[in-house]
Amino acid sequence: MAPIDSDDNTTAGTDEDLSAGRRRAARYVVPVAVMGVAAATIGLVPAIADSGDPDLPKVTAAQLIEKIAESDVQQLSGTVKITTDLGLPDLGGLESGLMSGMAGGPGSGGDEDGSAADPSAKLTGLVTGTHTLRVAADGPDRQKLSILENAAEYSLIHNGKDVWGYDSESNEVYHSTVSGSAEQPEKEVPATPKDFADQALKAVDDTTSVTVDGTAQVAGRDAYRLVIKPKQSGSTVGAVTVAVDAKTGTPLKFTLTPASGGAAVVDAGFTKVSFAKPDASTFDFSPPKGAKVTEGDEVAKAPERGREAEGDLAKELEGLKETGGLKETGGLEETGGLEVIGEGWNSIATFDTGGQSGLPTASAGGDLGGFLGSFGDQVKGDFGSGTVFKTRLVNALITDDGKVYAGAVTKDALVKAADAAK
Repeated sequence: MAPIDSDDNTTAGTDEDLSAGRRRAARYVVPVAVMGVAAATIGLVPAIADSGDPDLPKVTAAQLIEKIAESDVQQLSGTVKITTDLGLPDLGGLESGLMSGMAGGPGSGGDEDGSAADPSAKLTGLVTGTHTLRVAADGPDRQKLSILENAAEYSLIHNGKDVWGYDSESNEVYHSTVSGSAEQPEKEVPATPKDFADQALKAVDDTTSVTVDGTAQVAGRDAYRLVIKPKQSGSTVGAVTVAVDAKTGTPLKFTLTPASGGAAVVDAGFTKVSFAKPDASTFDFSPPKGAKVTEGDEVAKAPERGREAEGDLAKELEGLKETGGLKETGGLEETGGLEVIGEGWNSIATFDTGGQSGLPTASAGGDLGGFLGSFGDQVKGDFGSGTVFKTRLVNALITDDGKVYAGAVTKDALVKAADAAK
């Protein structure tokens, strides 16, 4: 892991302590996977922490990161509240549908034979608004996540080799299997404070300041506050704060605030939590009478769903790595057209769509282009002209000649990158 900032009040410790922390926590450390979190446009609910600043022994930032890395909580249950505030324009509820459609999975609206209980579509609904989740885990073989809605509930259950998704509103069931009992099903998006914290800690490098900023109480538990901030200017990320359970090292709350200020973009926290073993019946599931059951393993074999194409692409990318097609030169990573410019929190992903224009124009009869353009800022530079689409976290520049620049950076940073690449 890269250097961690230290000050006398919050992170007092020796260089040896920091080095040890880096080595042991290395698997958790790189910039807030901000691109991953933001590309999924996930965010969470404000101020869940209880009042109070418990008196806890002093720890350094390296010691706290190590505590998270060494945490081995296998059993827990509780309630998590999450909210997203990316500052997207109000499209009358279309945002969630668009994101579900872009997920591309069955049930996303693009396939009439899909299942409303498919997690690839259902979990994408967490990208906007406020949601309450119930979570439970009993080792690597059993997990359950339920999304509580006004008059319905969606549950995703992993029990041994079986993975079940159930949507009570439509009375639909989605079933698939994993290859081994110890293999956990991969969620489409992060949903708990630990999911987010793991991604955030991957963001830590020498462009990052990491400190311990006092204590807090979350869901009645004493916790330390780990604060992660960019050292560089130009990032849209203000700070990431992780409340870490003082006893178990489990992340209890995750908050990402933007550099522009205001409400958190991402803020996820437990409102209730227990580390006792959940009852075995928590993970039992049988399809209700009359429910439509979709077998995910069969869906995965259907060429019309595009799954084979995805597999072929993955093989091609793996082949590029093996043959040296995946290159790294300074701050540039190249994967057959996708490049990452810069480093740390100021990284910008860029690629060429191959099109002659970024957006259809009104003069060319492009009503869609005019509609989309109304949500962006028109910009000009040495690169030519284009449109910047903004959220409170991730911004993207689409040039008129079809190039895309995107990152958790300011509009000016995108224009500068496009000019430099010209």
